Amino acid sequence: MGFGEKLRTAREKTGMTQQQVADIMQIDKSTYCGYETGKRQPDVQKIKMLSQILGISGDELLETGYEKAPTSEGERSVSDDDIKFALFGDAEIDDELYEEVKAFARFAKERKEKRSS
Repeated sequence: MGFGEKLRTAREKTGMTQQQVADIMQIDKSTYCGYETGKRQPDVQKIKMLSQILGISGDELLETGYEKAPTSEGERSVSDDDIKFALFGDAEIDDELYEEVKAFARFAKERKEKRSS
């Protein structure tokens, strides 16, 4: 199921009309309709708004997938976007910088493990 279909399904589950969602977002109904038909793509801020309005995660809307991170209570979902946001806030970072951050994290973890042994 694509983005537009997921969006329509989520909207219908809330019982809202396209016009109601468009009004909350302060956009034209035709713009919102374009999101559902795939003729338009919302920007990141609009995806965040849609997620909040419709009660569906951005990951689920975009089908980004996620990594499982272990916790004391079991596993939880943590996406690369979650990690980027935790480290850099709303600042856009490219893949090269993100890979450097992950490499440094691996280095720091290995160094700590060597000290512990």
